Amino acid sequence: MHLVIAIIKPAKLSDVREALAAIGCNGMTITEVRGFGRQKGHTELYRGAEYRIDFLPKIRIDIAVTEEQLESVVETIQESSHTGNTGDGKIFVMPLTQVVRIRTGEIDAEAI
Repeated sequence: MHLVIAIIKPAKLSDVREALAAIGCNGMTITEVRGFGRQKGHTELYRGAEYRIDFLPKIRIDIAVTEEQLESVVETIQESSHTGNTGDGKIFVMPLTQVVRIRTGEIDAEAI
């Protein structure tokens, strides 16, 4: 099992959610986060004054997947969140040692 963590642009969230639902992805956790990568923020003009935004708003998606789902979930997130512009985001895949559904006590793949 794996934990897929995707950092995407907020405007792409609905596209990613719909694409994941289409391939049968059952659930995910969404968090509003701020950060920067290679783009290192940007400057904006407000009432004639220029100011720098160092941490840009992003969406973090956490999804627990089985080995069989991993490749299709990663590809789906990549394709549905791609704009071709700087700041599209990143996808991280980490091993997941155990999952337990609190309500029923189911473990691992049954708990997902």
